[in-house]
Amino acid sequence: MPDKNLFEKYFNDFEDYDEVLKSDMTINPNWEKLLNNFSTIGQEELTEKQKQIDWLLAENGVTYNVYNDPKGLNRPWSLNIIPFIIEQKEWLSIEKGLKQRAELLDLTLKDIYGKRELIKNKIIPPEVVYSHRGFLRNCDQIQYNTSKNLLIHSADLARGPDGRMWVVNDRTEAPSGMGYSLENRFSIRHSAPDLSKNIHVEQPFSFFKDYHQLLIDSAPVKKKNTTIVILTPGPHNETYFEHAYLSSYLGYPLVKGNDLVVRNNKVFIKTLKELIQVDVILRRVDGAYTDPLELKGNSFLGVAGLLNVVRKNNVSIINPIGSGVLENPGLIPFMNSICKYFFKEDLILPQIASWWCGQEKERNFVLENLTKLVVKPIDRTNREHIYFCELLSSDELEELKKQILEKPYRFVAQEKISFSTAPNFTNKGLEPRKVVCRTFSVAKNDSYSVMPGGLVRVAAEKEKLRVSNQRGGTSKDFWITNSVKTAPTSKQRYHWHNNNTNTLAGIDNLPSHTAENLFWSGRYLARTLVTARYIRMVLNELVDSDSKSLDVLLKSITHLTSIFPGFTGINEEAAFKDPLKEIAIVLFDKNKQGSLAYSIQAFSNSYYSLRNLWSKDMWRVFDATTKSWNDFSPENHNNLKKIIKLLDSIITKLIAFMCLIEESILVEQGLLLYFIGLQTEQAMMCIDKSRALLVSKYDEQTEYEILESLLDSHESLNIYRYSFRSHLNIKNVINLILLDKSYSRSLKYQLNRIRRDVSRLPNKNQDIKLSNSYLLIKEACDLIENADVDSFVLTEDSVFTRAQLDEFLAKLSNLIHQTSLSITNTYFNHSDQQQRQLIHQKQSV
Repeated sequence: MPDKNLFEKYFNDFEDYDEVLKSDMTINPNWEKLLNNFSTIGQEELTEKQKQIDWLLAENGVTYNVYNDPKGLNRPWSLNIIPFIIEQKEWLSIEKGLKQRAELLDLTLKDIYGKRELIKNKIIPPEVVYSHRGFLRNCDQIQYNTSKNLLIHSADLARGPDGRMWVVNDRTEAPSGMGYSLENRFSIRHSAPDLSKNIHVEQPFSFFKDYHQLLIDSAPVKKKNTTIVILTPGPHNETYFEHAYLSSYLGYPLVKGNDLVVRNNKVFIKTLKELIQVDVILRRVDGAYTDPLELKGNSFLGVAGLLNVVRKNNVSIINPIGSGVLENPGLIPFMNSICKYFFKEDLILPQIASWWCGQEKERNFVLENLTKLVVKPIDRTNREHIYFCELLSSDELEELKKQILEKPYRFVAQEKISFSTAPNFTNKGLEPRKVVCRTFSVAKNDSYSVMPGGLVRVAAEKEKLRVSNQRGGTSKDFWITNSVKTAPTSKQRYHWHNNNTNTLAGIDNLPSHTAENLFWSGRYLARTLVTARYIRMVLNELVDSDSKSLDVLLKSITHLTSIFPGFTGINEEAAFKDPLKEIAIVLFDKNKQGSLAYSIQAFSNSYYSLRNLWSKDMWRVFDATTKSWNDFSPENHNNLKKIIKLLDSIITKLIAFMCLIEESILVEQGLLLYFIGLQTEQAMMCIDKSRALLVSKYDEQTEYEILESLLDSHESLNIYRYSFRSHLNIKNVINLILLDKSYSRSLKYQLNRIRRDVSRLPNKNQDIKLSNSYLLIKEACDLIENADVDSFVLTEDSVFTRAQLDEFLAKLSNLIHQTSLSITNTYFNHSDQQQRQLIHQKQSV
């Protein structure tokens, strides 16, 4: 039976304009089928479906970062189960208005950096443009090879008091939201397919085909294989998930500024083998930060000399550098005049009534009516405040007036409009919330292609005036519904139907920064796993207070992690009195390099930088690992049993993650670098453990316990018993742990594996077997091949130290370290100094 109680409270909460309710309190026909579906499903089942959506987004690693919030990194994306609906007939009118606005802004952008007829003919005041930090003088008079300059346009829409959709903002710098809108659609279809029963929803896949084609067609030179990259500021950017998502969805590499370099007025991507010319850059870096040579000189996000490559038409940037000047509320009061100037017609989509304070009459009106208005800076590149003046105190109002009078051209006032609400599902039922719809248009031929739908953002609370993901808002799927049933949409996501292939496929063409992160993700993963296993072994020994070897094992923790003084030196006596306190530092102090917490954080950072490569299963295991670690209470840092249980869980998850890596990416995608890093770190730590436990000679009972502990930490105790079927002795342990060529955990096997993998790396203008890294690892392999185990077990009676074993391990450690440095210098060298400005250019006004 339909759940009528679901809507009862919602109707009582009706205020202003609502998407579901008409002014006579009847149901909007566009929403009737959806509401019927919701009633049929019922609140209890809807709650379960909402939990399923939340779980799916978290499991798939859909995140949205929050600036200046330590807890905001990798915050789960929020999607409400109730979609937002616009019927096809109304949407066609909105779509027409969006195309008009995109065309208009394209012409405005061309004019601002071209003839500037709008300024010369006094259509817009020069201060609106020149005092906006998005106006980049270095972009003046650049001619582009594409018919349109504004290739991607995003508009934020909200329904106004007249029942029409109004334009609230334009997004032209590097519009975000396409990836989130696509993930929203997939999540709703997967978790709640019955929501759309008897409802025909337009799908966005043809739009993404147009988007993909735009990237290819934008190349300066038409060729079969266009080199396209996505330029990201990096993992700490608020929408980094979307950057990685689009990289995976579109099939183009995600790069940072130091992956690219300019040579001879062309831009190249640095790969393992060579430089490859880039044709198209889809940028997610703000324009002012894209070229430290000509723009912001302190930027590390861009590429020195990039702007001059654009001038020479040797690369296409989407959107072009300088397009941020259109994200300018100072233009809104003049947009209709601009439209009449170019098109001889009025704007199709209405805007908020706005007054630019640079004009005396308008400024006086604003100052006289300040409490009724919303005041905005004409740009917010430094995250300046928006002032809801009705909420300001008298002192705050006076301060705002002072700012307006000092620099009136920097401010715009807008009428306070109460936009429509739409239903949001909560644990209390349905609540009306303010909504803003973000739409997307991409250039196509001589017009624009508009996504059917987009991204709907919802206020965090019912009373909130502002709609912002940064302030805890949620999102909705955006449905364009059609009364006529459309042809079924293929479930295939990648159906571009063109001959363009990824020119950066293959290990040779792997971007060097990606390769470096793969290498270090392998190293940090190995370091985390080996450290966790070793400390777990020592903690298990700590449970057995009769262990004669415990002092040696505790000291070995300090040598393995290099967290000094630890169980040595001046701290030795205090540490041995309360060993768990010292071990807690080694485990949980993230500021101590070498601690398990530090290794987990380093692994997380390198992993997150590569998330466009990993599968969803990998994300789920990774997320479960970090949650287990982060949720462990500091109150339990001295609880031995709980720590051991935590380490058991972490180790199991890390092993699962390692298995998934091999299933999820190919050697040609960079798995080879991960393996080299993994084996390198495992070999280094195997040596460190062996030097800590095997070099010194102890009495028979203590040595037996040490050998057993070493094998246990190495997960090799059962292998030893199977292989030797004998009492533990030093010679057999060395043979298994260090010298067995067929055992995958032995040092010899690891070194041979590194040599094999290094031999498969791209050569840099020489035979790879003559490269420094190969010669170094070969020397290490030759050294271990000729090792004499009998000499290793010998000790001098007066010293009780196995000097030859120690010298042997020290040589191997140095060779492995030198191999790692050589690989880094050969393949990951990003140290080319960025060119800097000769004269500092002030970018603020």
